[in-house]
Amino acid sequence: MPKQKTNKTVAKRFHVTKTGKLLKLHGGQNHFNARDAGKITRKKRRDQSAPAQYVKSIKKLMPHS
Repeated sequence: MPKQKTNKTVAKRFHVTKTGKLLKLHGGQNHFNARDAGKITRKKRRDQSAPAQYVKSIKKLMPHS
């Protein structure tokens, strides 16, 4: 049986909380943020939960987390 490997692209974008929830960084944070309204800037500071339909497949790609 071969070793299970973590998909590094998925591991960089998502993290699993202690309770098992999947969180991801809010998109579009790298540049051009000065044009965003204050409401959007505050919203981008928080992590958001991963879409429910993808949780099972994402967790399969991250077996060691």
